[in-house]
Amino acid sequence: MGTLILRLFIILICSMGGLLIAGQLFGTSWALLWGTGGGFMVAILSILIEESVKRVSLRSLCGAVLGLIAGFIVAKFLADAFLVDILKGPRISLVVYLVTYSIPGYIGLRIGLKKGEEFSFAALKGSSKFPFATENPKILDTSVIIDGRVADICETGFIEGTFIIPQFILHELQHVADSADPVKRTRGKRGLEILHRIQKQVDVDVKIVEQDFPRIKEVDAKLVELAKKMGAKIITNDSNLNKVAELQGVDVLNINQLTNALKPVVLPGEDISVKVIKEGKESGQGVAYLDDGTMVVIENGLKYMGKNIDVMVTQILQTTAGRMIFAKVGGDAGGGYFYPVTGTVGHSAKGRG
Repeated sequence: MGTLILRLFIILICSMGGLLIAGQLFGTSWALLWGTGGGFMVAILSILIEESVKRVSLRSLCGAVLGLIAGFIVAKFLADAFLVDILKGPRISLVVYLVTYSIPGYIGLRIGLKKGEEFSFAALKGSSKFPFATENPKILDTSVIIDGRVADICETGFIEGTFIIPQFILHELQHVADSADPVKRTRGKRGLEILHRIQKQVDVDVKIVEQDFPRIKEVDAKLVELAKKMGAKIITNDSNLNKVAELQGVDVLNINQLTNALKPVVLPGEDISVKVIKEGKESGQGVAYLDDGTMVVIENGLKYMGKNIDVMVTQILQTTAGRMIFAKVGGDAGGGYFYPVTGTVGHSAKGRG
């Protein structure tokens, strides 16, 4: 309601302004009518511009304003240098002013609007702790660096932009790489190699930040605090860090969640081919794995140990650790018979095939 009243007020003011200007310049009844109509159209145009501006980013808007100002400065220079004699008559000067200022102003507005997206507010912050700050920076934690899958994802082009590596993360990686434990030492060296691999990729820019939080002892807490200060997202595969960050309003990109989302969709009632490789927890159960690592628990599947068989999915269970599939061997599911040598399932007339 308040917006409607304000817009009606703007229309009234612009219409009255057009009426007064036309009256002073021309004084005829037709001029008064055209002046009022012109003011009304200016008000409508202003409202339409307001609606359009809502969908424009702040950087583009700032660029457009700077471009418009630059266009007006150019127009002022042209008017003072070349149009002094023409601007002496009041009636002619109005038209000349409109043309002189409109064309450079429009050109400046369009250029500023287009180039505004390339403008970085960080460039104006000479004393900023993050002089290279970009839009949507992403911070890598130690676990996701050692994991290495983030480098594979970057190579596909699904993640691009600036990756932020805090100095305290590098210190932790170096500490792990220098560990006396050979397993930890291998993991630390792998993490450093992954960082070098990411740095060499074209679409990814890796930046090291010196910012630290001496009063905070835990590395995960430091990561969350840094993400809040920079307005960055955290890339991790640590479920605990994921929860802590989300509780504090920090966006998280979890590699494990991405992996689960990309797993092939399997629905109850579908047949899949698997190889039974070990015994399950319950009596007679066999366990197999899909290519993506999803565990398949097969009822009465132990007797087919080491063989490739076709099974029918009966249930899918989503857990925090991932997805688990429960299945039955074709012959046990009903309506079919099993060939253990070829690993195929046939169906009788009562079956599904």
